[in-house]
Amino acid sequence: QGKLYSGSLDTTIRVWSTADGTHLSTLEGHINLVLSLAVGLDGTVYSGSWDKTIRVWAGDDGRPLRTLQGHTDTVVTVAVDSGGTIYSLSLDKTIRVWSGATCAVRVLSGLDVTGNTG
Repeated sequence: QGKLYSGSLDTTIRVWSTADGTHLSTLEGHINLVLSLAVGLDGTVYSGSWDKTIRVWAGDDGRPLRTLQGHTDTVVTVAVDSGGTIYSLSLDKTIRVWSGATCAVRVLSGLDVTGNTG
């Protein structure tokens, strides 16, 4: 069954059926609003939040798997590639590249993440 995920101002992630639009479940764990979501090829769900964390959720039942910490400001974008590497962009002006369960293997810093001016 297909699933659609929505992040919310109430700190939750809601899971919806793409077949009929029904609400399937609610994922709770962030302590501030959820700004970004990504889904891996294996169905794992990744969420970025104003609470400065990336949370990883099991796609089958929504159980929390881990919390990735390292950013010092809001995580505005989360992406995952086909190999499971996670990328996160934060208002702390860094992109973190996460490999494995817990560590950032690369940090790109000094970025202007506020948008284009030209």
